[in-house]
Amino acid sequence: MYTHIVQPGETLYTIANDFRIDLTTLLTANQLHPSSQLLIGQTIDIPTLPDPQSISYSIHVSLNQHTLSLYHNGQLVQQYPIAVGKMLTQTPTGTYVIVNKAPNPGGPFGVMWMSLSKQHYGIHGTNDPSSIGRSVSHGCIRMYNQDVTQLAATIPIGTPVTISP
Repeated sequence: MYTHIVQPGETLYTIANDFRIDLTTLLTANQLHPSSQLLIGQTIDIPTLPDPQSISYSIHVSLNQHTLSLYHNGQLVQQYPIAVGKMLTQTPTGTYVIVNKAPNPGGPFGVMWMSLSKQHYGIHGTNDPSSIGRSVSHGCIRMYNQDVTQLAATIPIGTPVTISP
């Protein structure tokens, strides 16, 4: 089971939303009440995600270099060009996990959407391949459709994603 460390400003409700988990399930897994106060640094179990030690893949996103690097057991196996958030809607830095996958989400999201554990953000394909390599998105990480399809087929739910400048 994945364990989340409470960050400043987070509530049970925001954690449930970020991890796309029902609040009741989150409360039950942690033996908490809806009115429970959280402390910064407190650990919260996310019962819908696997133990990170069981995941052999990891992703590192470099915003400045416009690259997404895939690692397996700590070894670089693939690097992909990406588009990231523009100045007014920057891609958030930090460490997240892939919480779900949705093929064929439609619209500007290309052939695949993979949600990050930060609501409204994800890694997805694009209907505008000319945007790859640029800072033009609303904060999501865009990939060529063939690349995001390959990535989604490789990584499991729970894969950690580190986003750095």
